[in-house]
Amino acid sequence: MRRILGSFAALTLFTAVGAPAVASSCSDAKAASVATADIVDTAVQAGSFKTLVAAVQAAGLVDALKGSGPLTVFAPTDEAFAKLPAGTVESLLRPENKDQLRAILTYHVVAGAIYSKDAKPGQVETLQGSDLSVTKQGQFLMIDQARVVTADIATSNGVIHVIDQVILPESLRSAAGAKADAVASVRSR
Repeated sequence: MRRILGSFAALTLFTAVGAPAVASSCSDAKAASVATADIVDTAVQAGSFKTLVAAVQAAGLVDALKGSGPLTVFAPTDEAFAKLPAGTVESLLRPENKDQLRAILTYHVVAGAIYSKDAKPGQVETLQGSDLSVTKQGQFLMIDQARVVTADIATSNGVIHVIDQVILPESLRSAAGAKADAVASVRSR
């Protein structure tokens, strides 16, 4: 997880002009220097990431997200996790699904502290190893199919962007789609 995925300049995101709910009016460098809580502690203190924090703990990723970084985390809220099909979170939190949970969570993390003003359209490699698609939809920054609802929350070891959906790497999207189709087929009988 701690491997370096390339220089900051190699990351391709886009600028979200007028991005909503920017967390700090300080310059990026100043905001990062005054942030004293790390990514995990910031998520805990916010109170709206209880499911994410529980998942990070179950996946054994707390130390990695408390490390020196810098990292960018696209953090789904508890409401975003609630949009998943019933039983999904409970299933992922089981010890036998730890590898799948780690893959999903590390798909939400990018090496480097990427602030919205530095973002450019394109693909960016996640710590999971797959690429995220970054686009603009109106005034909103989109990460795959998720909308950034709060940008640029500075932490002592990176930055958090709050997203409205849990995002999945392509390999897991295909598997999840097939499983959902199978369940729907069984239910329709």
